[in-house]
Amino acid sequence: MKDYIQIGIEKGLISFNEDNSRIKYCYQGKERNYNNPEEKVQALAFLQLVIDYNYPERQIKQFEPVTMGSEVKEADIVVFEDEVCVKPLILVECKKQDVSEAEFQQAINQAYSYAFALPNEVKYVWITSGIKNDYFEVDKSQNTRNQLPDIPQYGIREVANYKYVYGAEYLPDIPGKPKFFGLAVIEQVDLTRRFKLAHEALWAGGQLNPSEAFDELDKLIFCKIWDERKPRKVGEPYDFQIITVSKSEVPDETKRRIKENENLHNRIKALYEEGRKKDAEVFRDDIRLAPEKIRTVVSYLESVNLSETDLDSKGRAFETFMGSFFRGNFGQYFTPREIVKFIVDVLPITNESKVLDTSCGSGGFLLYALNKVREQATEYYPNYKNDTRQYGKWYTYWHDFAEKNLFGIEINEQISRAAKMNMIIHDDGHTNVITSDGLVSDADIKARTGNNGFEYETFDFIITNPPFGSTIRQTEQAYLKTYMLGKKEEDWLAVRSRTGDDTRDGQQSEVLFIEQDYHFLKENGILAIVLPDGILTNSSMQFVRTQIEDWFRIVAVVSMPQTAFTANGAGVKSSVLFLQKWSKEHTEKLVAKKKSIEDNLLSKTNYLATRNLWDREIKQKQKEKVASMRNRQLTSATEIKKTDEFKSWNAEMQAEYASKIDELKSKLVEEYQQRKQSDLPDYSIFMAIAEEIGYDATGKKTKNNELEVIGEELKKFIINLISK
Repeated sequence: MKDYIQIGIEKGLISFNEDNSRIKYCYQGKERNYNNPEEKVQALAFLQLVIDYNYPERQIKQFEPVTMGSEVKEADIVVFEDEVCVKPLILVECKKQDVSEAEFQQAINQAYSYAFALPNEVKYVWITSGIKNDYFEVDKSQNTRNQLPDIPQYGIREVANYKYVYGAEYLPDIPGKPKFFGLAVIEQVDLTRRFKLAHEALWAGGQLNPSEAFDELDKLIFCKIWDERKPRKVGEPYDFQIITVSKSEVPDETKRRIKENENLHNRIKALYEEGRKKDAEVFRDDIRLAPEKIRTVVSYLESVNLSETDLDSKGRAFETFMGSFFRGNFGQYFTPREIVKFIVDVLPITNESKVLDTSCGSGGFLLYALNKVREQATEYYPNYKNDTRQYGKWYTYWHDFAEKNLFGIEINEQISRAAKMNMIIHDDGHTNVITSDGLVSDADIKARTGNNGFEYETFDFIITNPPFGSTIRQTEQAYLKTYMLGKKEEDWLAVRSRTGDDTRDGQQSEVLFIEQDYHFLKENGILAIVLPDGILTNSSMQFVRTQIEDWFRIVAVVSMPQTAFTANGAGVKSSVLFLQKWSKEHTEKLVAKKKSIEDNLLSKTNYLATRNLWDREIKQKQKEKVASMRNRQLTSATEIKKTDEFKSWNAEMQAEYASKIDELKSKLVEEYQQRKQSDLPDYSIFMAIAEEIGYDATGKKTKNNELEVIGEELKKFIINLISK
């Protein structure tokens, strides 16, 4: 977007004081408070009138008094036809950028009241918030509101029925003919505000709930992007804009607006259907907005060039908007970008890597992987913007990766669509983002989606932050019995083997995702996964840790602070594990070696014989105790066992043996760990604790981010590992 302020300063139209708190309009010699949000919009409107519409400063008056009954009010800007400023042509009403849709509609009424109050007839009114613009042709005699797509330029009375065309910068200026405009590249904060205001305009009236409004806005953003990607000739108008119908064609104001809305609805629907042909998974249902609501959203986005807006800016804008909307209910779907960046940066992902996120949420990991490969493309082809040959190679390098090698699974359909939109906004990579339970088999995923890319043992990297704390129950999900970690663990120190169904009643979802990710990885593939520290420390999770060391080489463990996910509604202490999948042969050897150590210790210590002996001793002592008490009490053995005396004695005796058993088990476990250390292959593990990670518990950015330093060292460690 043009830097109107800088151009205005250079042309001597405006100036500022030292701290930029006050703006001076040089021709009028008037100073105003620039900290006032409305003043910023007014300054922009004034500069646009001069720079874009070519109106002379001398024919523009700001802060023009307007007498309304007994009151004197102030019109923001009045543009005059004549140099003596007698014949008003355009009245401009300015509102702050974040004005609501309802407030904007009130501003239209206010502008009309000013226009009717001014002496002589105002021909046009322009209502602007800098974000949204409405233009009207004024007819005092009929009190009608004939909406226009723009105001006329200086010296021209004709206004075309559309404003935005492709390649406007290449069109010649034709005297007496209206000027067309191209789409503007805008900053992140501006784009975020537009998304937010458009969303609020959809649900604030009560016709849609916020969730439905988000879905519908998603669809229209999709149409906007698709419209920009359509091939067009220079000067051809965009479809995603308000195109008016002339009064001569439809004289009645109400009927004319209905016709305009119908035409817009049909153009948007055509864009939507064209886009759905490429990927029906993006949106499965039709646009459900009324034509007037579509018009409202279009008015916020029609002037914006989403395709050429900086990738990071538009990505951050969409994520910020998503975050503000979803964080309350779906905070778990948003991994902080500092953690995402750290994980992706340390992994040697290239355009040939096949990458998966089995719980992709809003697509943060996938986006960073895509951007990493896009940056690699730029390193290889730095002149792609100016060299057509380089551009083709640059585009193919990252786009083939996005289309063929980047995969994501998200169980929540709404979030899955949002992830797709996030990818589309980042110039694609959405094709292989699917809506599915990430824990079903690859065959089930392929059958449900028709996407054969989701195949076990084919992925080079899995980067994921699975949902914590939810329990997958056997009664709810039949697939639990297919998971090794869904079964009750075998205790090598148990005296009796387990019989019958050994499936657990339930298992934590994050535990099952470890196993699912193992299946998806190819040999030597790397899994980077965020896990709660309980899996690493709780004694009840030892079986999980045992399975991890059987399946994976533990590459690194990076501990996150307690507050890492607090801003997203999760207070669980977590770490990032980097795991490299062993070959099947290596895993089999490990398991066999562990079994050999266990069997050797059991044999050497006569563990089973000792336990059986103690069991016999317990039964014998119980028998003797019952016999002695029967001699005294002349009652049955069954009745004696119910007495407090027997129960107390039995509990004490059992406790003594339990203590002996625990002591023996502890000794064997200790010897087992020692034997493991000495007999199993040893390797280095990268360990780090991050206390400062670039943001605090509220999500506010901080200066210190230890992940940057840790990441550089871990990157070297991983590169050295895979190069061996």
